[in-house]
Amino acid sequence: MPISVGDAIPAMKVMQATVEGPKEVDTGEFFKGRTVALFGVPGAFTPTCSAKHLPSFVDNAAALKAKGVDAIACMAVNDAFVMGAWAKDQGITDQIAMIADGSAMFTKAMGLEFDLTARGLGVRCQRFALVAKDGKVTHIAIEAPGAFEVSSGQAVLAAL
Repeated sequence: MPISVGDAIPAMKVMQATVEGPKEVDTGEFFKGRTVALFGVPGAFTPTCSAKHLPSFVDNAAALKAKGVDAIACMAVNDAFVMGAWAKDQGITDQIAMIADGSAMFTKAMGLEFDLTARGLGVRCQRFALVAKDGKVTHIAIEAPGAFEVSSGQAVLAAL
């Protein structure tokens, strides 16, 4: 069952791609005491993720922060090196935290995994966006397979 409004963000270790290299992040600490917009993508460098999803949050970062979002994070079932390369390719600096969930453990803990093994991609994250305040989900939108309608930066901005 997917995470829903009112649920706590699972506390576990993930990796964050930074300009200094991979850094371990405790999700319990990352979400504690602030408002975070987290969006998940099926994979770094994939067409919709690169052309639409990530850019929608880059384009709306200032407006989201003006509405009270303290941090924006992008998550994918990729390793921190891939997430770092994707950030560099997309011109991402520190406006968006690039979260690597390489083994899909965080994705599975949130109930947001889907299996693309038949397409050679293994277990991936569903496309979604959520807002959490002090570690509790206040808004979540999960896309239908193949869709990109409810999880964009614009959609999250409208939900705030």
